[in-house]
Amino acid sequence: MNQDRNKKNPGQKRKPARENKPAGKVAGKEHPFDKFRKRVPEAAGRFAGKSGVKGTVTYRRKGRGAEIKTREPEEIRLNRYIANSGICSRREADEYILAGHVSVNGNTVRELGTKVRYSDSVRFKGKKLNPEKKVYLLLNKPKDVITTVDDPYAKRTVMDIVRNACRERIYPVGRLDRNSTGVLLLTNDGELAKKLTHPSHKVIKIYQVGLDRALDPADLERIAGGIELDDGPVKVDEISWTDESDRSKVGIQLHSGRNRIVRRIFRHFDYKVVKLDRIFFGGLTKKNLPRGKFRFLNEKEVYKLKMNIFH
Repeated sequence: MNQDRNKKNPGQKRKPARENKPAGKVAGKEHPFDKFRKRVPEAAGRFAGKSGVKGTVTYRRKGRGAEIKTREPEEIRLNRYIANSGICSRREADEYILAGHVSVNGNTVRELGTKVRYSDSVRFKGKKLNPEKKVYLLLNKPKDVITTVDDPYAKRTVMDIVRNACRERIYPVGRLDRNSTGVLLLTNDGELAKKLTHPSHKVIKIYQVGLDRALDPADLERIAGGIELDDGPVKVDEISWTDESDRSKVGIQLHSGRNRIVRRIFRHFDYKVVKLDRIFFGGLTKKNLPRGKFRFLNEKEVYKLKMNIFH
């Protein structure tokens, strides 16, 4: 065997070692993940209030949703066990405990701070409780769907859309009427649901509204200043046209959770709402969530909801 064939040519230049290219931009192109880090406008966002000047608000694109996976402690407080069962909030659970409505392993418990195990038999007014894991689901509600847990006369409800999403019994937080679309949260977390719907927590809601005619500047100013409806005064946080070339399109932000409040505001001035889309609820948006689709919230989103970070 000719050993010279195995020897490298001493005059031949060695090829430079292949460099490991760092993550990021490649060959002058944007890295695929860069777009996830950018702030992008959701839509008309926040508005300039009484001045009527159009504004924008930006949100970060959310990552792929996933169910929260937490390791439960061996023992938890009894009021938390009850709240986890979807019966009520922890504060209300304390009241039920003091009233003698709760029993643990057959014994009535009236002492606050009592701790129980998940293997214990806890009953509320004789009914055994099941402390399910918490599920948080965001739906982009389509039109002609009823926001209810059960309606024998409804052709289609939001529960029909999410029926196979999880084994836990979830329910909508607040409501959107049949002809309204957009952000709707469903959960089995009774404590958080009450928090998000109670007026004292002032949860922000932003809607895009389509009217049957252009909104008059004078009416916009009146709405921005606050109006009186048959069930009391209504204050709007911000309102503006979302398209200066088409003043029938309006953006409105408010905290009120009263029934059909947006439609009633405009009806007060003889406008008919032909389109109503909720684009923001307590920090949640429908960004990248097609109409009629849903996803689970990630841990960061749940944390922000509970901490009122967007208020």
